[in-house]
Amino acid sequence: KEKINLTFVSEFLLLGLSGYPKTELTYFALILIMYLVILSGNGVLITASIFDSHLHTPMYFFLSNLSFLDICYTSSSVPSTLVSLITKKRNISFSGCAVQMFFGFAMGSTECLLLGMMAFDRYVAICNPLRYPIIMSKGVCALMASVSWLSGGINSAVQTSLAMRLPFCGTNIINHFTCEILAVLKLACVDISLNIITMSISNMAFLVLPLLVIFFSYMFILYTILRMNSATGRRKAFSTCSAHLTVVIIFFGTIFFMYAKPKSQDLTGEEKLQTSDKLISLFYGVVTPMLNPIIYSLRNKDVKAAVKHMLNQKPIQ
Repeated sequence: KEKINLTFVSEFLLLGLSGYPKTELTYFALILIMYLVILSGNGVLITASIFDSHLHTPMYFFLSNLSFLDICYTSSSVPSTLVSLITKKRNISFSGCAVQMFFGFAMGSTECLLLGMMAFDRYVAICNPLRYPIIMSKGVCALMASVSWLSGGINSAVQTSLAMRLPFCGTNIINHFTCEILAVLKLACVDISLNIITMSISNMAFLVLPLLVIFFSYMFILYTILRMNSATGRRKAFSTCSAHLTVVIIFFGTIFFMYAKPKSQDLTGEEKLQTSDKLISLFYGVVTPMLNPIIYSLRNKDVKAAVKHMLNQKPIQ
């Protein structure tokens, strides 16, 4: 076997959709529109949940955390993607790539935990309504959100440092829109089993555990709803859960496509990240944060009323 040439990579080239120059302008317009919807939609939700006293509840506290997270997540990658699509400037510095990877992974990890916390909040609200104000006090909510953010940050710091310390032999071309961790790992020319082991542990903690919390919370919620005598009560309980459940299905559905099975042969083998995989990643990175405020505001009278109040500047009766 010939000796592998280990070289230090000072910058990376992001391929994006370079093989499809005609579609790049279309994607630029689409992503720009979606990004503006993300900023305005999530911005309105955050503003409404801060300034409207009707929305000073645990559910909207977590929802505003989710909205802030979506703005941070998209802002860490979308502007650079837009620049590369329009200017054809595809290079990103080594440190810039590390920062982008850190924020992307941190926000994804935090969102998994936040969605789990929101499911627990719905469980307490529906299955234990009398004790709800005590269990989900302001202090408890702040602690739950802090744990989500801190855990996501630590998880990402570990994954990013393990990925960026790897030697990359010669090639610095990332077949992706952003410095996405799996795409970068493919460039490594050494054994990446440690990365695969840590990512598997990370998947257990940040994907499987929140999903178990969500699953059991909704099992108990369904059991409680079916035992309700009032049809109105059942309908109200279903409507408060449907928005969260829709977001969970979209978010975890796309994330599982990308991270649930990091196979070693895929990571070390030849470039297999085709256009369909890039589009799944784009869906997860842009479409989901755009849908979150739309889903919540469409399904929720409180949000609609708060937004209307903000626009009309009239007190809600």
